[in-house]
Amino acid sequence: SRGRRIWVRLTGQAQCNRDGHVVAMHGVLQDVTQSVHAQQASVAVTLRLGSTLASIGEAFATLDPQGCFTFINPACQILINSTGRQLLGQSIWLILDQAGGRLHKEIMAALAGDDVVVFEAFFPRLGVWLEMRAHPFDEGLALYLRDVSDRRQSQEQLLLLQTCISRMNDIVLITEAGSLNEPGPCIVFVNDAFERNTGYRREEVLGQSPRMLQGPLTQRNELDRIRLALENAQPVRAELVNYRKNGQRFLLELEIMPVDSLGRGLTHWIAVGRDITDRKAADDEIEHLAFYDALTQLPNRQLLLSRLRHALSQEHAHPHIGALMFIDLDYFKLLNDTMGHSKGDLLLKRVAARLLSCVRQGDTVARLGGDEFVVMLEDLGNQPETAKAVARTVGEAIRASLSEPYNLGGHAHHGTCSIGITAFSQHDDSIEDLLKQADLAMYQAKAAGRDGLCFFDPGMQAHATTQAALSVDLRQGLRDQEFLLHYQPQVGPVGAMVGVEALLRWRHPQRGIVMPDEFIAHAEESGLIMSLGQWVLETACNQLALWALRPETASLSIAVNVSIRQFRHPEFVELVMHAIKTSGIQARHLKLELTETLLASGLEVTIAKMGMLKEAGVTLSIDDFGIGYSALSNLKHLPIDQLKIDRSFVKDVLTDANDAAIARTIIGLAQSLGLGVIAEGVETDAQRDFLANHGCHCYQGYLFCKPLPIEELEVFMETL
Repeated sequence: SRGRRIWVRLTGQAQCNRDGHVVAMHGVLQDVTQSVHAQQASVAVTLRLGSTLASIGEAFATLDPQGCFTFINPACQILINSTGRQLLGQSIWLILDQAGGRLHKEIMAALAGDDVVVFEAFFPRLGVWLEMRAHPFDEGLALYLRDVSDRRQSQEQLLLLQTCISRMNDIVLITEAGSLNEPGPCIVFVNDAFERNTGYRREEVLGQSPRMLQGPLTQRNELDRIRLALENAQPVRAELVNYRKNGQRFLLELEIMPVDSLGRGLTHWIAVGRDITDRKAADDEIEHLAFYDALTQLPNRQLLLSRLRHALSQEHAHPHIGALMFIDLDYFKLLNDTMGHSKGDLLLKRVAARLLSCVRQGDTVARLGGDEFVVMLEDLGNQPETAKAVARTVGEAIRASLSEPYNLGGHAHHGTCSIGITAFSQHDDSIEDLLKQADLAMYQAKAAGRDGLCFFDPGMQAHATTQAALSVDLRQGLRDQEFLLHYQPQVGPVGAMVGVEALLRWRHPQRGIVMPDEFIAHAEESGLIMSLGQWVLETACNQLALWALRPETASLSIAVNVSIRQFRHPEFVELVMHAIKTSGIQARHLKLELTETLLASGLEVTIAKMGMLKEAGVTLSIDDFGIGYSALSNLKHLPIDQLKIDRSFVKDVLTDANDAAIARTIIGLAQSLGLGVIAEGVETDAQRDFLANHGCHCYQGYLFCKPLPIEELEVFMETL
């Protein structure tokens, strides 16, 4: 048309002949040029739009109303690790496999509405958090996707950190930089522990100064030290007294650290604190227990030594003479045994108070343990005689004070003490020597009859040295097997031997045979009696084992003396049973002679041990009966087999009416209790006859035989 090209649409109907060929056509031509041009423009626009969407840097896709991909740009393909060919026409929730169905729910909500839907979800298959923004349009949804995993991780870590800090038992407080030195608003964060410990709610302290926690006892020197550290942007540790909202004081262990936020310099301070009030109190209590006696609250040995060391040091400001007093209460054990330990403890407290009243403010009164006290007097002047006179005056005042009557919970008690004193200066005295000297002087006062005061002199040291040498000799003698047993026969009514008593002897390489009277007491004091006693016991059991092999000696018994200290040992019964088992003897042939003084205290424990020995078959005898402290009423409770009349009663039984009466009483008592009785120290026929006439038919003494070594005893037994 006029040289212009147009587009037409032909709409018509064809006419065909019989052969089916078209012979004519009737129709209408319609100009559709404008429509075709419009379609061509639309295609061009679509091509340009696709190119534009494909070039979007953010992940982008379009979905149809069923949630299937209709377009996906390269960034989206990379994000979800799939190609466009794999995704087009596929359902988004099947491709992404999002757990819990939230993706399906959000996409369907966006398709059904007109508003933009924004949500975040974790996609396990991809291992990432995605933020999605769904924009509805006529043919579906335009979907923008963004990986927000890093942000989510940071948020989670921050939330976790805040949760941890809030739930920490330690107090956490964060302030603005520099505000710890300023009265203005400064606190920007406190955790739950802060609220619990201080009583302040978070909203009460935010914007306030930490000074609100301080009070009259807050240490100014610690605050100055903290302030100096903060001025130099340095971390600092401190222990600071703070106050709770209710006014209660508590001790806070603080660590304050500077915070440099993102390299911008100092921005905040973080203070982490812990309430150490109870711990500090416990530490103080431990320190008190370490240096003070729990019962009397006096300084103990450790603190005494520390003060004595200071007094002897050359740096001491007052180089004057001092005195050290050892004070021991006389018969304190008897008080404990008769009135009970509670009364004994009460007496020790009263004694401590009286000692403190007798000395000056700067002097030291200490308790070493048991009933032993020490007084250290300092600055007694420069003249030895003057210092000694002052020490004696104080000592006599102490002795007089401790001799005054005590009221122990309604019970009157009269006590005395023994005091040993030694002087000291800064010249050549040592702590160990001073303690030994005062101790020796105190024992000298006891040996002199108690209730007295004694000053140390070198002779005491010489005696102590002799005793120390004796201890060395005893130990050496045990190692070198210098000890041996002598045996003294015990005979029955017709003079036949029924057993022996084992008696210890020391075959000293220089002194010859040493009798037990010269070393047993020292063995008791030094503790060597345990080793000696066990050796005696095992040696006697081994001898019984040898005798058991011969018919003529198989029925003999051996009596072994047991010291109080040996019997009191916690493992005494076990040691006896071990000796019996090891030797293989019959327990009834072993007789243990226990001293009567054993019954003066600890009767329940004594009876229990004796019961175990008796049950095992061991024969038990009370030695030296009649000279100890036991009450006769105790005998009926004891699982014993025999009483032994002491030689002191037998010696004068024919000439002393009292000794005769005692001997008759012991024999009668034994008979009434169904016990055997034996007399020791029988030296004449008349003594034996007297004892026999009153019912004692078992004897031991020089009338029959003196104690003999085992070789001579064997010869003696052949003559019977």
